[in-house]
Amino acid sequence: MKQTILKNEYSFKINNEEKKIDVNSVYCIGYSGSDVEKVQEHIDELAELGIPKPPEVPMLYPVRVSSLNQSGSMEILGTQTSGEAEIVLIFGGNEDEVYISVGSDHTDRGLETVDINKSKQVCDKPLAQEAWRLSSVVDRWNEMKLVSKVLINGKWEPYQEQYVTAILPLEKILDYLKNKNLDLKNSVVFAGTVPLLDGFKYGDGYEVKLVDPDNNSITCTYTVKNLDLR
Repeated sequence: MKQTILKNEYSFKINNEEKKIDVNSVYCIGYSGSDVEKVQEHIDELAELGIPKPPEVPMLYPVRVSSLNQSGSMEILGTQTSGEAEIVLIFGGNEDEVYISVGSDHTDRGLETVDINKSKQVCDKPLAQEAWRLSSVVDRWNEMKLVSKVLINGKWEPYQEQYVTAILPLEKILDYLKNKNLDLKNSVVFAGTVPLLDGFKYGDGYEVKLVDPDNNSITCTYTVKNLDLR
């Protein structure tokens, strides 16, 4: 009997053309803030909530490829999961194929107090259907913003808004990945987020956006359905 090989193929609109990438691996970089003191303060705050301190900073978390979700909706279990706007780096089949997009590192905050990596595995990672060539925006990298909103009781509330300079510089992110000796071909990396405006909020939907100084933007909006019937 011939075995069927399933492809993890995802599509992105790049310069009005569709680009398909058969993704082999997905990673999330945690604690990738540019201000080391603030990152440590954040780690200490999370420790008080019962979330274990990472063994290193930044910290790399591999996640399942099947977690990537471009459908605009996702299912969760429980009332303590939330997303965050993340810069997403997409690596194609060769070194010239590097793209940037936006997604959400949706995480189970309750499970996070037990095992951070497991908390990332149980939730899908929403991802925009559009991307830019990294080479086309790298010159204005520090002028780009991450913005997000959360849907609570039928109203969209501001959740994040800050320049990506709050995250490690692009060169350091790429060096960090290189030093991990990863095969980045056909991979997706959630490379970092910016601080929340007012702590975690658990909503019925999230809108995450990457905005460049020319007022171009990539948006990923998704709804959340809780499967817990209790």
